[in-house]
Amino acid sequence: MKIVKQLLDFYINSSIHVALSVYALSWITLLIFDLSYDENILYFNFYATITGYNFVKYFGIAKWHHRSLARWLKVIQVFSFFSFMLMVFYAFKLETKVLFILAVLGVVTFLYAIPFLPKRMYLDEQQNLRQISGLKVHIIAAVWAFTTVVLPILNNHQELTTKVWITVLQNFVFVLALMVPFEIRDLKFDSIKLATIPQQIGVKKTKILGVLLLLIFLGLNVFKEEIITHFLYKEVIMTFILMLFILFSSKNRNKYYTSFWVEALPIFWLMLMLF
Repeated sequence: MKIVKQLLDFYINSSIHVALSVYALSWITLLIFDLSYDENILYFNFYATITGYNFVKYFGIAKWHHRSLARWLKVIQVFSFFSFMLMVFYAFKLETKVLFILAVLGVVTFLYAIPFLPKRMYLDEQQNLRQISGLKVHIIAAVWAFTTVVLPILNNHQELTTKVWITVLQNFVFVLALMVPFEIRDLKFDSIKLATIPQQIGVKKTKILGVLLLLIFLGLNVFKEEIITHFLYKEVIMTFILMLFILFSSKNRNKYYTSFWVEALPIFWLMLMLF
């Protein structure tokens, strides 16, 4: 069991799990718009997520403790390097328009991790974009939405229609709702300067907000020119499941509740779409 737990922890800590979720949402976009399986954009998104997330999570640790890194972090660094190389490999296969969007997203990811702002804006010593009050969840949701919708659409030579932008907004709202259990879990760890949603309005109102976000996610379908019934049914199922996770979340839940089960919901959504 110890080995199984270690493998599971590596699977989560190395960002493979979250990368599969991004991969799943990207594939869902292809299915919604009746596009063929696009290996280049899907694999790129997968490896780029691993690279980006590990850069954001471990940059500070690697910067200050590079001579005494724990063994697990060294393994993740090596794994991240090979993921980066594969990301570059698939990047050369993408369309020019996609590369332009990626450049913007890359800058956002870089600023999210690298200190660059005056210390007076923070309670602690770090000065990166993720610590600006109330900004963290919106940055993550926006990056996910553009990565999982706009990139697959552009790489398949499709126009950015109204339906595409509605889907972008849906994914943005869905990811915001998906992050509610994480925000509640981190309540006892986050700096008060972060001004997270639970810090500002409390846990109960945060859960209500999460439910409202899911209702908005579903409601946005009425603005689409056509509604594909069997896709809508699966969205309803996903909404109900995520709603339960939000309602039963608390700051005392163990890390697997959010980092594994909640994070796995886009993967489960893809399975519903495929089968």
